[in-house]
Amino acid sequence: MRILLKTLLLFFLIGSVHAQNYQLVIKGGHLIDPKNNIDELMDIAIEEGKVVKVAKNIDPKNARQVVRANGLLVVPGLIDIHGHNFYGTRPNSYLSDGLVAVDPDSFTFRTGVTTIVDCGGPGWKNFHIFKQNIIDHSKTRVLAFMNIVGEGMRGGAYEQDTSDMNAVLTAQTALNFKEHVVGFKVAHYAKRDWIPVDRAVEAGNIANMPVIIDFGGSMAFAPLRLRELFFDHLRPGDIYTHVFAELGGAREPVVDYQTRQFKPFVREAQERGIIFDVGYGGASFDFRQAIPALEAGFYPNTISTDLHKGSMNAAMKDMLNVMSTFMAMGMEIPQIIEASTWSPAKAIKREELGHLSEGAIADVALIHVREGQFGVWDKNGYKLETDKRFECEMTIKDGEIVFSVNGLSEPVVVK
Repeated sequence: MRILLKTLLLFFLIGSVHAQNYQLVIKGGHLIDPKNNIDELMDIAIEEGKVVKVAKNIDPKNARQVVRANGLLVVPGLIDIHGHNFYGTRPNSYLSDGLVAVDPDSFTFRTGVTTIVDCGGPGWKNFHIFKQNIIDHSKTRVLAFMNIVGEGMRGGAYEQDTSDMNAVLTAQTALNFKEHVVGFKVAHYAKRDWIPVDRAVEAGNIANMPVIIDFGGSMAFAPLRLRELFFDHLRPGDIYTHVFAELGGAREPVVDYQTRQFKPFVREAQERGIIFDVGYGGASFDFRQAIPALEAGFYPNTISTDLHKGSMNAAMKDMLNVMSTFMAMGMEIPQIIEASTWSPAKAIKREELGHLSEGAIADVALIHVREGQFGVWDKNGYKLETDKRFECEMTIKDGEIVFSVNGLSEPVVVK
């Protein structure tokens, strides 16, 4: 009898040691985690904002909240590396404390995005305002590519002023705010010289950060050559955005205008380490560029939106619509998820994000692949019909449910 009691006590103690009290358990979903090569049904347990267990079957009895994810994709929180979130009230300031940018929290969580990178809104002169007004008041994780222009992305003559492109001051400011800055942006420069690119790369070398290039923008000058940009000015790890734009004489395209053939040196640049980003935008995505490129086997490294008031109300709409567009063009779902999670995390050197390893930050998106009759279209109105599209069911940021369409969690609210 005494032996039996000791044995039962031992089993009780072992069970107590191994019992888990989870904050949240996600059960029955199809986990796609490209970093860890997972593409199968798996459960996830979350505690104190971190992923604490990933397994085939996690007992939900000790979880304070359970999400039944049957029929849904469970993926790392989406990372949009090209948004415009430095919204403000200054007239004639465009995307730098101006009226065209958008509030992050209003447009991120409802599309599965947990991290967004403002792409060039602030410069070294006003980054402190961006931090105070936007970063510090957003639940979304907001990072930034600083503009090489000190005034930021104010548009017009401001972005042509090479005297305001100070690599040292830009790099110093980035290092002062290195928790929030991921690199440097060049955009909208219309003259035929390399000054902005070279100044941004100089800042990148000082701060050990990548640059992201929005190339060209004027019909008055013959565009600078992409081959020279990729092989003579940029470094491996630097980013070329708006890769599928077709802007006439303002920018050299990756697919030849006349032959409609993809240019092989672009793939060579990708193999060299240049990162190619979608940056869909209001006028920076064209099926005449994207379809031939994908048919040639060239895929973007990162999928992003170029989110602002104009693009979100036109063909772009949001991150999931851009992802759905690539699904309609034949890109496989795991590849789309990788280009929206782990690849952007690596591109911005934030490898603590974009995956659901045990111990990782618990940023999670639950996505429904809805079947039906849908259409996606580009800036010219060219349309592709498709029978599937991505829709966000739930978004979890730092282990907390921050967006839920149908209240899948049990209980819906933890009191």
